[in-house]
Amino acid sequence: MIYLKLQAHVNAIIGSGAKNSSAFLKAATTTLLHTISDSEKSSYVAHINNYLSGDEFLNKYLPINPSSNDLFEVVKDGVLLCKLINVAVPGTIDERAINTKSMLNPWERNENHTLCLNSAKAIGCTVVNIGTQDIIEGRRHLVLGVISQIIKIQLLADLNLKKTPQLVELVDDSKDVEELMSLPPDKILLRWMNFQLRKTEYKKTVTNFSSDVKDAEAYTNLLNVLAPEHKSPSNFDSSMYINNVFEDLRDGWILLQTLDKVSPGIVNWKIASKPPIKLPFKKVENCNQVVKLGKQLKFSLVNIAGNDIVQGNKKLILAYLWQLMRYNILQLLKNLRSHSNGKEITDVDILEWANAKVRKNGSQTRMFSFRDKSLSDGIFFLELLSSVQPRAVNWSLVTNGVTDEEKKMNATYVISIARKMGCSIFLLPEDITEVNQKMILTLTASIMHWTLKEPLQLIKPTGSPDSHNGSGSLLDDSTSDSSLE
Repeated sequence: MIYLKLQAHVNAIIGSGAKNSSAFLKAATTTLLHTISDSEKSSYVAHINNYLSGDEFLNKYLPINPSSNDLFEVVKDGVLLCKLINVAVPGTIDERAINTKSMLNPWERNENHTLCLNSAKAIGCTVVNIGTQDIIEGRRHLVLGVISQIIKIQLLADLNLKKTPQLVELVDDSKDVEELMSLPPDKILLRWMNFQLRKTEYKKTVTNFSSDVKDAEAYTNLLNVLAPEHKSPSNFDSSMYINNVFEDLRDGWILLQTLDKVSPGIVNWKIASKPPIKLPFKKVENCNQVVKLGKQLKFSLVNIAGNDIVQGNKKLILAYLWQLMRYNILQLLKNLRSHSNGKEITDVDILEWANAKVRKNGSQTRMFSFRDKSLSDGIFFLELLSSVQPRAVNWSLVTNGVTDEEKKMNATYVISIARKMGCSIFLLPEDITEVNQKMILTLTASIMHWTLKEPLQLIKPTGSPDSHNGSGSLLDDSTSDSSLE
């Protein structure tokens, strides 16, 4: 392809070490078919070689030969993907939680993949059809699918007015600025490309990054108007992807979809309007149903109306989302807790369960409430994680949690260990150090959910009592806590 030749020519001029280059935006990112594009793979390999070249652990593997299939072997221990996530969103994974021994046993390798997939999900990747075994087996289309999303998040991170105020030149008035702020990054990129192409003799308007650019003519004109070191951007489809939680929820559609996932069948789709929605009252109708269903699920929605969501009321939207998250995790716990006789799981139940686990493990540490300020050092949650998975915590890496820096290190370690075990959590270290009551509850509930779910995954069909070391004790623990019986 012409644009690949152009890339090679530019690389020859500037070299491959430009860390801020957007060269890899142009690589194909869809892997719907089980066929792999060599140019796509080569672009990702070059990106990895560039951004991870200074990593001490990966030096023995890098640089990867882009013309070979070595990439699919290197990812099998999970370390490279974890490191790549931290390049995309620094600090996502506490690297102390990554198993980096020269020889990993299957359990340790699986932990790395679980940590990777949960962290990828936490930064916005879609990993619905990807499991740890897919990475272990090096399934190429799935591995490239994960890598493409991670690289997308990294390279599009600054495409907003806050981080790149120069984008304001793309608009003419304040109304256009508001519209620009609501666009997802790939649409901003498309607008920027057309803005640059208007400076050339290129007469067409690029409406997509597939059929409109496949002949590379637009890319050629773009390179002609830009400095030679610039590369042509490519598109990443982000269907139904939330870029701004307050703007993207205003038509109610995504909230209705979420409600239907959390409580299947609850939404009346006959009266719902699908985007794009031009008529304002249709958005209000969607949001009115969102509020109605929230009340049906017993959310506290005093003084919240559908129009508040349409208007993007941040405080009220966050209040609704928190209750939706809480309802979801409590339903998951209720469904797993088969011996609860269908009774509702309460916040008190979760609190008592956590304290019982830690106490049974021989620790005197206690959580008096989800707003307990002593939780800020992260020690209780490390004790809790250790109680449900004894080998999870390396205590030599845990600090005393006295200074703010020590507390943050512990909190980061808690999050990474929880994800490494398989907990699906969405919180920041600051939520622990500042004792954010709501997020502390979801963290504890997520650990509880994992603990109850894990024995079910470990039991073999034959029902062998020794099908997995420790599975029996986990199952016994989960059924013996008197607080939930």
